[in-house]
Amino acid sequence: MRIAKIERRTNETHIRIRLNLDGSGQTDLQTGLGFLDHMLHHLAVHGLFDLSLRAEGDLHIDPHHTLEDCALALGTAFDQALDDRKGIVRMGSCYAPMDESLAFVAVDLSGRPYTVFRGAWRADAVGGIPASLFVHFLESFAVTARCNLHARLLYGRDDHHKAEALFKALGRALDAATCLDPRRGGAVPSTKGTLTV
Repeated sequence: MRIAKIERRTNETHIRIRLNLDGSGQTDLQTGLGFLDHMLHHLAVHGLFDLSLRAEGDLHIDPHHTLEDCALALGTAFDQALDDRKGIVRMGSCYAPMDESLAFVAVDLSGRPYTVFRGAWRADAVGGIPASLFVHFLESFAVTARCNLHARLLYGRDDHHKAEALFKALGRALDAATCLDPRRGGAVPSTKGTLTV
């Protein structure tokens, strides 16, 4: 089973995660940030990942440390659950509409972290979270998941809808990339023979 259990503790946060890549989209999310719970729920349901994530953070300061550390811990969980990445499809992408909004995400579980984001928010905050932190979430996740992550908000009027489309697309792209391809016969999907840096 491709399951990871992660605990990350700093002076700013305490994060506990259980992730099953081969789940059915079951979630148990308590980050202290309602909108982040909402986004992670989209990621898990549309990626068919079973995800339990509990976070205690210094929310009396602001959401930054909690959101960042949740992303770092979640990326670590994906990296651990993928193990040596043998037999995976490796790359995945998805266009996800949400009413008037459309987002696109492409991921490559290459072992090399890199993030590109193109898009704009109408307001300074979405669901009480500074809009800039959503890009930082993607960047932090990509570092510890060791993946290339490209995301675009193509258009939309409502920032809530744009964020939902973004996390739905991320979930579907990760599902496609983490799937096992029986044609590979357990081989690493790389011309180099390894997906480590």
